[in-house]
Amino acid sequence: MKKDITETIEIPEGIGLLVEGDTLILKKGGEENKKILTKQLGTKVSMRKEDSKIIFEAMKATKRELKIINTIRAHIKNMIQGLDKKFIYKLKVCSVHFPIAVSKEGKNILIKNFLGESKLRKAKILDNVDVKIEKDVIKIESFNKEAAGQTAANIEKTTMVRAKDRRVFQDGIFITEKYGKEI
Repeated sequence: MKKDITETIEIPEGIGLLVEGDTLILKKGGEENKKILTKQLGTKVSMRKEDSKIIFEAMKATKRELKIINTIRAHIKNMIQGLDKKFIYKLKVCSVHFPIAVSKEGKNILIKNFLGESKLRKAKILDNVDVKIEKDVIKIESFNKEAAGQTAANIEKTTMVRAKDRRVFQDGIFITEKYGKEI
């Protein structure tokens, strides 16, 4: 393939754009979405800003560089979408054997009495993520898709049942909805 590739991504009006080296920052209102692209860009792909556009260039590029540019395009699309409308994840607390108590304390979710355990289980809440607990539903909101998804995964992984039959021990906290898609 070995040809020069130039891709342009246009940023909508109302969203501020700042490029500092390999860091891309998008701002709207009081919210800021930041992405460090050092690993993705590598040595062959360069990024620059012109007005409200981001231009990616790769000289003598192969399919690999084209894949990298398309991946970065998807990340930027998610960043813009998050600044317009927050990403929402919903988790359901399910308990069959013992009632599970879930509470928020600072930057952690505390899970008590999981499978009758006396010790607390903790799940980390990432920065710029809002967590609301309403009875047996946990709602996670953020303008950063990766932070919201990772927080939901942290909570779900904390209550993973090990060394027991999953058909019998169905207790846990499970993701039921991802940014509008029911699971």
